Amino acid sequence: MNIVIINTNCSNLFSIKTMLNRLGHKPIISDNSDVILQSDKLLLPGVGTAAAAMQQLKKKKLVTLIQNCTKPILGICLGMQLFGTISEENYGIETLKIINTPIKRMQYHGFPLPHMGWNTITIPQKNPLFDKIKKNNYFYFAHSYCIKICDVTGAHTKYGQLFSSVIEYKNFFGVQFHPEKSGLSGQQLVKNFLEM
Repeated sequence: MNIVIINTNCSNLFSIKTMLNRLGHKPIISDNSDVILQSDKLLLPGVGTAAAAMQQLKKKKLVTLIQNCTKPILGICLGMQLFGTISEENYGIETLKIINTPIKRMQYHGFPLPHMGWNTITIPQKNPLFDKIKKNNYFYFAHSYCIKICDVTGAHTKYGQLFSSVIEYKNFFGVQFHPEKSGLSGQQLVKNFLEM
């Protein structure tokens, strides 16, 4: 299987690659359009700000390519948020506009922000992404912005408020948590994505 991790110059590229190596794959980290187009599965990681990530995607001329992607693609953390329309960060950063929903700053409800650490997710119905993952398993989160519950929410999490921890739209999948930091549950989720 030809797996490509889209090079967004973010800090979790190599930890994602290491996790895929443990699953028996040899992924390529690339920002080359031809390499990306030849992939079977894509991962879009992201750590940091939406502004910096979008700047990298524009600089590498990858915005239209991702928007028109027909291969299964998994957005991770900020990578998932980039699928939305606009981020509240810095009074409004336009993102990839793949799903018609904005990225909102999380509200303080007596819980520290950013939301950082282990939390559970609620899956409303049977979902192949969570095959062989026990109900109420913990995943690792690190974020201050989120996608609210919407028509593409595949699973949600509560941290003072409900938000989308998984989104699914056509061939676009996203997880707000970091599977590469979520132990065996995170590995299983990525394995499920690759086998879908």
